[in-house]
Amino acid sequence: MNFLCTAANSAWVAASLPKLARFRRALANPKCEQEQILRKLLGSNAETAFGREHGFAKIRSPEEYRQRVPVRSYDDFAPWIERIRLGESNVLTAERVLRLIPSSGSTSARKLIPYTASLQREFGAAIAPWVARMYLDKPSLATGPAYWSVSPVAEFQPPAGSQVPVGFEVDTEYLGGFFKFLVDATLAVPGSVRKLRDIGEFRYATVLHLLRQPDLRLVSVWHPSFLMLLLTPLFTNWERLVDDIKKVDRRRANEIRRIGPLPEKLWPKLGLISCWADSHAALSVGEIRREFPGANIQPKGLIATEGFVSLPFGDQRPVAACSHYFEFINEQGQARGLHELDAAQEYSVVLSTGGGLYRYALRDQVRVTGFLGRTPTIEFVGKQDGTSDLFGEKLSQGFVASVLARLVARNRIEADFCMLSPEQQERPAKYVLFINAPITPAEMSIELEGLLQENPHYRYCVELGQLGRAKVVQASPDAFAKYVEAKQIRGQRIGDIKPAPLDPNGNWLKHLVSQPACMSSA
Repeated sequence: MNFLCTAANSAWVAASLPKLARFRRALANPKCEQEQILRKLLGSNAETAFGREHGFAKIRSPEEYRQRVPVRSYDDFAPWIERIRLGESNVLTAERVLRLIPSSGSTSARKLIPYTASLQREFGAAIAPWVARMYLDKPSLATGPAYWSVSPVAEFQPPAGSQVPVGFEVDTEYLGGFFKFLVDATLAVPGSVRKLRDIGEFRYATVLHLLRQPDLRLVSVWHPSFLMLLLTPLFTNWERLVDDIKKVDRRRANEIRRIGPLPEKLWPKLGLISCWADSHAALSVGEIRREFPGANIQPKGLIATEGFVSLPFGDQRPVAACSHYFEFINEQGQARGLHELDAAQEYSVVLSTGGGLYRYALRDQVRVTGFLGRTPTIEFVGKQDGTSDLFGEKLSQGFVASVLARLVARNRIEADFCMLSPEQQERPAKYVLFINAPITPAEMSIELEGLLQENPHYRYCVELGQLGRAKVVQASPDAFAKYVEAKQIRGQRIGDIKPAPLDPNGNWLKHLVSQPACMSSA
């Protein structure tokens, strides 16, 4: 037992218990909790530039809020945020903006999200019940160190003349002073590793720190493939790792040399791995289960830089009812409150947060899977703005994710990279699936086409000759690594990289193919 980790985790749980109690109450009455959040949000910011323009002081109900404030995208908020960046106060929030946090979604360009003390507390209102419930359900997790995914610093130059700091020095700053102190005491890998710009050095340093922690109990990453990619140095630099550990811990070096590069045996006490497991990410969970058969997999909730939408809670993922004010847009374009959702229906998420984003369209599509008390539990379906529609085929992320999941299941294969993209250089244009798995491209192409034609719009475009029949090509074994590196070159943080089932603008994906000749497979 690691006494420092046990003490720090125990203190973290104890400090989180009031927020856990509040969240449990909110599960039974989300309407009341949400109305209180909205009233406080409007009252606190009524005299801001945004609040005055939209009459916050006169709003008395959620209905009036919807009438006075339209749903907005980031581009709509960009001029307001620019005023903040140049030093103007009282623009979106009465509170001072502490930092502007760089973010980029799967399809969006670089964004700067205002971060305030209120937004920090809203994140804490979701993190606290998640962590407290996790450690209370499985106390052994608290008796050793944890790896919370560290994002390496992206190559990003903040705009000139910014009067507000841009970005965090370390990821744990999201938690705030006291909680940051507690979490830092439990980390298997220090936050300073994120300052290594070279991705190979970043991975090597991460694995080096992890190898020195035989009592590792918890791993929290984003995409499941990220973990296996992170562990690459185990298989490519094993002798160097052993020699470097020997310099500081001869006993541990001898121990791991006897074990060899076997993740399950190097960290035998690893009890839980938290990662994305919805939609397209579910295809990559199998490799983690195989390498760590003794660890439980905890599907993550839906978390964005802008806000915390849902959290793991037991074996369910309820909406973070105590964090922000939530609305959900149904297929008819109508806004619904958190207490008004229907089971098995899909909605797009709209947030109003203490960071100054009011009725902000997150562009995430979710499905209601059930209820915990009266609060909906949800799963991520896909990004709304990732639809590919060259000729009216309307291929959505959610539909393509279901097609690829069935295709992989039918063929009993695993792939950490599996992405569909339109190939517009050929005539007629067609959709190409890039997958790094042992396949017979011609046979799988026929299967893929059959599944895609379940979409009547797609089938009609093929029948008209606007689209050719889909084909499958074999991507290189390191396709996922190349994909991540390409996204980083474009300025994305690892924590923001979410390999999607569909890339509407993915002509560059052909560079991930093992052999260019494969492109001719049909």
